[in-house]
Amino acid sequence: MSFLSPLSTIVQQVVTFLYSLTAGIGFPSYGLAIIIMTIIVKLILYPLTAKQISSTKAMMDLQPKMKAIQEKYKNDKVLLNQKLAELYKDQGINPLAGCLPLLVQMPIMIGIFYGIRDFSYVGPNNFLWIQNISEPDPLFILPVLSALTTFIQSKQSMPDTSSAQNKIMLYFMPIFIGYISFQFPAGLVLYWVVMNIMQIGQQALMNKKTSAAGK
Repeated sequence: MSFLSPLSTIVQQVVTFLYSLTAGIGFPSYGLAIIIMTIIVKLILYPLTAKQISSTKAMMDLQPKMKAIQEKYKNDKVLLNQKLAELYKDQGINPLAGCLPLLVQMPIMIGIFYGIRDFSYVGPNNFLWIQNISEPDPLFILPVLSALTTFIQSKQSMPDTSSAQNKIMLYFMPIFIGYISFQFPAGLVLYWVVMNIMQIGQQALMNKKTSAAGK
């Protein structure tokens, strides 16, 4: 966590600054500040997100051919790897291309997580139905939304749920996220929900562009 402390501090400074802006227009709201910050971050990271989504989709589209090769050369690992490498080369796909954008984004997202989780609120920190966003949502609305948006985002990015592993991930992750959200500060869960909504929107935009290009 120590190497992420500077990033967490920056996150807290940004939230404080955005809160001061909301106060300046007569509507002081830490919740709104968190929403604005999340939207800004997701927009800045969109090129990386687009690259990750594009690479992931390309690999998923290649799955039938990969499975056919794996079945055909299952008894010859050397030839199997050779044929897969040839397939990637022919299709112009780097199987690791989707990892780099994710590796770049992960420290940022983790820094935001800790920054909001450990944020020290000064002044009113109520938001909509929540009296104190430094405490868990008393009506459990945000935890439910966190599970729901996580499921939609997972379903959207994982259209092939035929494998047992994909099915487990599709249903386990939303349940797990929803469960831990009951214990987290509402401000942190708000960030997660908004981030998921932005991700869903960006994924839909990418899918639309891909469909239009394929016509």
